[in-house]
Amino acid sequence: MKQTFYKYQGTGNDFVMIDNRDLSFDKNDTKRIKFLCDRRFGIGADGFILLENHDTLDFKMVYFNSDGNESSMCGNGGRCIVAFAKFLEIIDNSTSFEAIDGLHHAQIETDTVKLQMQDVKYLEKFESHVFLNTGSPHHVQMETDLTQLDIKKVGSTIRYGAPYNKVGSNVNFVSKISDELFSVRTYERGVEDETLSCGTGVTAVALAMNYIGETEKKLITLNVEGGTLQVSFEKEGQGYKNIWLIGPAVQVFKGEI
Repeated sequence: MKQTFYKYQGTGNDFVMIDNRDLSFDKNDTKRIKFLCDRRFGIGADGFILLENHDTLDFKMVYFNSDGNESSMCGNGGRCIVAFAKFLEIIDNSTSFEAIDGLHHAQIETDTVKLQMQDVKYLEKFESHVFLNTGSPHHVQMETDLTQLDIKKVGSTIRYGAPYNKVGSNVNFVSKISDELFSVRTYERGVEDETLSCGTGVTAVALAMNYIGETEKKLITLNVEGGTLQVSFEKEGQGYKNIWLIGPAVQVFKGEI
């Protein structure tokens, strides 16, 4: 059976997209999803996303890691599915859709997508890092030199170590350039390697840097390996609200497999 797919990327974080409004794709077929994401034997992607109908909203996003398992929220994937929905003429320049972590609002202009993330009510500060959940769990720690850091080795050690153990956490390494500019490299669980960009990760970094006093800015630019993203937010008590992830989302190609 032939399957039509689309490939999207957001600052190098890439996804296989399928229009599944007719529910023809089997979401329980873990092996097939893993195959489609394989960079040597399949299409190749960090994640796999199905766009499905929703009873009251514009659409539903169903996200899988490249290991074939359904996963928590993906920020760049959320931005890419908004671009995909516009391409399919489901939406115009604004939308409301459902993801695994609930309702999301978004706006799109040309190739730039602005995605509202869930409020973050709780952050944990430790001696060497900050932990928070921005739709996915994130460990955030500062480093002086990201270029010399073995992201896969160090990231995997933290990801599988205490206290994360079975559940695991994404791991973000951060270097401060200025009060409004930070560099970020991320090890993603499910991919089990460094990715060129992580949307929930840069969101976590922006909030964490504000939380520990590294910046007072409410709009932060983040350089990732695949480009540049921005995060805006408002502080509310010990948490944050009105959080927006902003950056490019681009269709790379369409194909059949």
